[in-house]
Amino acid sequence: MRTLYPEIEPVETGHLDVGDGQRIYWEVSGNPDGAPVVFVHGGPGGATNALQRRYFDPQAYRIVLFDQRGCGQSTPHIADGGDLSVNTTDRLISDMEKLREHLSIDTWLVFGGSWGSTLSLAYAQSHRDRVRGLILRGIFLVRPSEIDWYYGGGAGHIFPDLWEKFLAPIPEDERDGNLVEAYHRQLMSEDSEAATRAAVAWSTWEAATSYLLPKPDAVQDNSNSRFALAFAGIENHYFRNNCFLEENQLLRDAHLLDGIPGVIVQGRYDVVCPATSAWALHKAWPGADLVIVDDAGHSAAEPGIVHHLVEATDRFRP
Repeated sequence: MRTLYPEIEPVETGHLDVGDGQRIYWEVSGNPDGAPVVFVHGGPGGATNALQRRYFDPQAYRIVLFDQRGCGQSTPHIADGGDLSVNTTDRLISDMEKLREHLSIDTWLVFGGSWGSTLSLAYAQSHRDRVRGLILRGIFLVRPSEIDWYYGGGAGHIFPDLWEKFLAPIPEDERDGNLVEAYHRQLMSEDSEAATRAAVAWSTWEAATSYLLPKPDAVQDNSNSRFALAFAGIENHYFRNNCFLEENQLLRDAHLLDGIPGVIVQGRYDVVCPATSAWALHKAWPGADLVIVDDAGHSAAEPGIVHHLVEATDRFRP
């Protein structure tokens, strides 16, 4: 069973001005002369962490991590009043291009999971000449059925106890309606306590359902109010706007991935991003290898997922 590479520290960090008053945090670790790879984090609004450097052989890769607009170490942070109106998928794609150019990278391997898979696909379909390969995990295609499954009650049939906690911040007379919109009203409330309560409930719902077996530490991490305000605020903003993509865009344009090698790693029991989306992507992009991990849920940190992701990054080593 493959495990993560040893802990490493960045060799270079910075903040890049990408316009709209936004400065995105970035870091580079590993071999400065290695093959470039960019880690595209989830959420949207999830931010980067030190563990994410460890999917890659530090002797072989120049490992680029960055925090997307409004979260992590990027500024201004949503918890500090950052502007959501300038936070869209097209702008995030543009930010990735500006970062690539800033770091003088010609082409890079793109690695993303959950929302990171969404943004990675959108980026690759827009800039296929800059992508030498894709490693994707926990596929999210932004189809209405996916949003409805997770925020409309489907996943609640598997986790009724956790679903009740998710519903708690929403007034009872709004619980049978569109919960993404109901949450939006709470998250945008002038009552800061109500907004924070909603953000924590939204954020911990995802942490609590992302693992095959419960992981209380992840729930605790997601209950941090600053993290939750960005995570919930940005996710809700994107999901109520179809992630600023046309309906079924990522599958419709999957032909643009022809010739780009890829690996899709999907947990069989992923409740957040069910395997049907990975299956649909594989059908539309047969050039990618699909690995379904039978003893895993959604999280990239689950042992079976780690094994196959590290195998994939080793496969793409120069």
